[in-house]
Amino acid sequence: MKLSSKTLFFIWAMILLMALVATSLATKVEKESRVDDDEVLVKEEKTLISLRGISRFLSQKDWRPPMTCNKYPRVCRTKGSPGPDCCKKKCVNVKIDKVNCGKCGKKCKYMEVCCKGKCIQPLKDKNNCGKCGNKCKKGTKCAYGMCHYGH
Repeated sequence: MKLSSKTLFFIWAMILLMALVATSLATKVEKESRVDDDEVLVKEEKTLISLRGISRFLSQKDWRPPMTCNKYPRVCRTKGSPGPDCCKKKCVNVKIDKVNCGKCGKKCKYMEVCCKGKCIQPLKDKNNCGKCGNKCKKGTKCAYGMCHYGH
């Protein structure tokens, strides 16, 4: 059974059209919007249905500028935020952030971690031995992050 060139072209065109329709139906756009005075971000998804389709590049971009915490500080208190404090337009937690420990811009030194807003050395600190809040028992020292090292 031999197919003519017109038949092959028609089959190829139908396959291409079906792929284009399937791609356009599967494309989703996410949209951010503010709700009342709380400046809460709400994501809303819409499915695009178009026979012409839409460029993936255009469908994935939201062309509005992002909400930053320097203009809207309450955005740091929303669910899923890295922390409640705003430092250099980013939401952080100054109680545990090594780059903003206790206040914005205060960096902990090498081998230090941020515990409750203070830079400590967990390898030596008997009140935070190995990790934040791990106190060594009375009479023991903290060495190499362990309370009973060498006993």
